[in-house]
Amino acid sequence: MEWHRFALIAGAHFLALLSPGPDFFLIVRSSLVQGARAGAIASLGVALANGMFIVAAISGLTVLRDQPAAYAVLYWSGCVYLAWLGWRFWQAAQAHGSESVAGGARVTHRALLLTGFLSGALNPKNALFYLALFTLMLDRTTGTAWQIACGAWMFCAVLAWDCAVARAVGHPRVMAAFVGCLGRVHRTGALLLWAICGSLLGSGLLHLFG
Repeated sequence: MEWHRFALIAGAHFLALLSPGPDFFLIVRSSLVQGARAGAIASLGVALANGMFIVAAISGLTVLRDQPAAYAVLYWSGCVYLAWLGWRFWQAAQAHGSESVAGGARVTHRALLLTGFLSGALNPKNALFYLALFTLMLDRTTGTAWQIACGAWMFCAVLAWDCAVARAVGHPRVMAAFVGCLGRVHRTGALLLWAICGSLLGSGLLHLFG
């Protein structure tokens, strides 16, 4: 595979990382509430979910594209999860008035890892993105080693970027600056998650009845 094609794949993938989504807001919230380490653990969960889709795309598993029922299950499960995650954010905003960042409810590392994984795994856009990226930019002449290299790069890029976000947000000075507006951060995150969920619901219903 030519290096310029690899550069196109890496560039498209990185531009997608720059677009804030459910994973971004989950990592920001985890870092603000429990520090950079918590955000990094949530980031690992997100990266593992992305890795799952990358492996599926490399192995030629097109079940989401060829089996409408399987895709529908992932799609509607993702909508429900995003709505629930938005509700958790909203509840955190309501409770913030009587809690500090350090005094908020602590979440175990296992729970953070699982939440990050579910956030990535139940986002149907992640599945479609990797299937589309590998389908459009790789072909049958692309060697297995190159495909694995692309997949490893994407996994590392997701993990590195999300950990960088977690470290930046979890820095004591940044956390101190956010203390006064953490409630607004939670409410904004909740509204954006619900907006994403509403967009997915609208698209899904349009596809079903359009």
